[in-house]
Amino acid sequence: MSRDHRKLRVFVMADDLVARVYHLTKSFPREERFGLQIQLRRAAVSVAANIVEGCARASTREYGSFLNIAFGSAAEARYLLQLAFRLHLIPDKDFYDADSAYHELLGALQKLLQAVSRMPQSREP
Repeated sequence: MSRDHRKLRVFVMADDLVARVYHLTKSFPREERFGLQIQLRRAAVSVAANIVEGCARASTREYGSFLNIAFGSAAEARYLLQLAFRLHLIPDKDFYDADSAYHELLGALQKLLQAVSRMPQSREP
């Protein structure tokens, strides 16, 4: 039996940020449709998707690896969000709220990664 990703606070946070990123990028200029818009969306989705995939893996080592990838994707998404803000593609308040949410998510993922690294390397339900 795999871990239930829906019970993880980091998954709920990441999933919320996917919806927020899609909303924020909806009004990007047409010329960004295949550039920054899609890259930011993919990075946001990657965070949640890697948490889900990690939870479905049998070993604690694999679980940790996918959480590590999720952490990297969250850092990437935060950077891309900051870039979009500097390019004036996102309004101030929306940016600061989303940036703060990514900061919180990165902290929560870091704590989870630390906890997982202390787990035995066998399957944990």
